[in-house]
Amino acid sequence: MIEPSRIKDEFKKVEKENHRFRTYLKIHADEDELDEQFLELHNELFKNYDCNKCRNCCREYVMTFEESDINSAAKELKITKDEVINKYIKITGNGYESKDKICCFLNEKDGTCKIENCKPEGCREYPFTNKPERLFSLLSIIESASVCPVVFQMLERLKKIYRFR
Repeated sequence: MIEPSRIKDEFKKVEKENHRFRTYLKIHADEDELDEQFLELHNELFKNYDCNKCRNCCREYVMTFEESDINSAAKELKITKDEVINKYIKITGNGYESKDKICCFLNEKDGTCKIENCKPEGCREYPFTNKPERLFSLLSIIESASVCPVVFQMLERLKKIYRFR
């Protein structure tokens, strides 16, 4: 597995290939079979991977929040909803987002999440590789491969399965 600090450089080496592979899958892959393959790889690779040692996703993506997420975070942090908004969140035309690119709930010392027990859905479900209809989400999966070492490895394994190289 690639070290989290090296993922961007390694991804650049295969980015064009990944986009060609996406096109190949769109033409040749069976949707249900691809979903099964992603699910198997997701379960296998995440089984022994400690996301706390990486947390690139927490450093690279601006998180969006539903009002219910803010209420849950307030309860978890034992502060008011308004304090959560003032301290951690900005209101945009699209709703609520983290103020900074690096997630405000990330504990940089140990990689844990300050709201682990009530993470927003996007955090809980990332990188979405265990969800159905992956054939229609290949662009976001390719993007995730530039952030997440596990997704990077999934794509490399799928290339071997499909004898793409």
